[in-house]
Amino acid sequence: MRRRRLTFLLIHPEISRTRYNFVGVIENECLELEYISALLKKEGHEVVLYDGQVETFGAGPAIQETKADVVYVCGRARQENFMLEYCAYAKACKAITIIGGLHAQLCYERMYRPCVDFILTTFDIYRILDIVEYAVYHKEAARGRLAGVCYQRDGAWHFQPGEPFDIRRLPWPDRSYFDAFPNRYQYLELGHAAWVRTAYGCPYRCAFCHRNRMNMGQMSARDIDDVVEEIAQIRAENIYIADDDFLFDTDRLNRFVEGVRNRGIRKNYICYGRADYIAQNQEMMRRLKEIGLYYVLVGLESVEDVYLKRYEKRSDMNCNIQSVRLCNALGLHIMGMFIIDPDFRGRDFRAIYRWIEKHRLRHAALSIFTPELCTPMYEQYRDRMLTDNPSHFDYLHLVVRPANMGIRTFYVHYYVLLIRLFLKARREGVYDFIDYGAYIRSFLGDMLRNKRRNDDA
Repeated sequence: MRRRRLTFLLIHPEISRTRYNFVGVIENECLELEYISALLKKEGHEVVLYDGQVETFGAGPAIQETKADVVYVCGRARQENFMLEYCAYAKACKAITIIGGLHAQLCYERMYRPCVDFILTTFDIYRILDIVEYAVYHKEAARGRLAGVCYQRDGAWHFQPGEPFDIRRLPWPDRSYFDAFPNRYQYLELGHAAWVRTAYGCPYRCAFCHRNRMNMGQMSARDIDDVVEEIAQIRAENIYIADDDFLFDTDRLNRFVEGVRNRGIRKNYICYGRADYIAQNQEMMRRLKEIGLYYVLVGLESVEDVYLKRYEKRSDMNCNIQSVRLCNALGLHIMGMFIIDPDFRGRDFRAIYRWIEKHRLRHAALSIFTPELCTPMYEQYRDRMLTDNPSHFDYLHLVVRPANMGIRTFYVHYYVLLIRLFLKARREGVYDFIDYGAYIRSFLGDMLRNKRRNDDA
């Protein structure tokens, strides 16, 4: 008997419903949904994508209008409430609901709700086909293939751990949705930046980062020739390499450089890399710059070795300094990312600004220390946690009680540092496409309004 064609609605919720969503500044292509779309279309299903970053109407109307048989929602911790909200709405519309994404892989038990039918806890998107076999076509045998999937049965939740996924099994993403928005999906001044993933996992074990736990802690990399061929086919001039760390295997990077050169590809690239690799591989960085590397995002984390040791970075301040110096000399845009630690004193905030100014770091990003939900780091800080509201796990909110000052005082130091960095960037002509005044006024307003009960206790 021929199976009916199903309609799938794949949802990536909005990042937030406040002004701190960076829409129009940084918008990430919903690559996960595009992989799933390619898989489902190959099976003959109808697929509709909805990305809350770029759509002008709500996901609720999209669920209602598509009359989808299956609604898949993905997201990170800060989007958990939105994910559950959309599942509840989809369930009311009689759809089968699936939650996936990075947050679900770690915190699947937080998704154990009546409105959720299945939770995908693996990168293996082929499990979605098994879910359909089981839930839609009532093939009981498919239940034995639901490894890496949580599901409800007889009033209880069931879960069988999955296995590491081989990223080489992924289809090329269906970029029809991305191509439909040629003026969106940018990274700062690089407009219409496509995401390309060449590997899952990270070979390092920084204490604050949960990415090394993904894919059951196993690295999985694509063939570099396949990566280059995909990039050659993308109708965008800017490529965001979404690997947790792209700069670590020099032989692989050399093959990437040669592949791009041999194909005559002319694009700009954005990628993540470590300070120690950059500092120790000047020639490799020069070669990457020659083929178009534009932004390299580097977790500098701190301006003191004591914090680098605490974070188990296995790097040091000398590497931080040398990486910035080298990128500046090569004309590479290094985005230095720093952690604002809850143990900071006022002098620590000021030290970050002085270090940035001294070493001529033009691009800096600040993240408030955030122990991810459902991780050992969260348990370590449980007694100091201020909230478990997932919407606050966005690296912009204080979720751990400060050790050396009150909450409001901490925020004052944080916003003063942000304002100083914004004023510095404006003087240097960095990000001249954004409204500096609006951001600075917003920071000042938050600094004045941010009053909390017992905040200086």
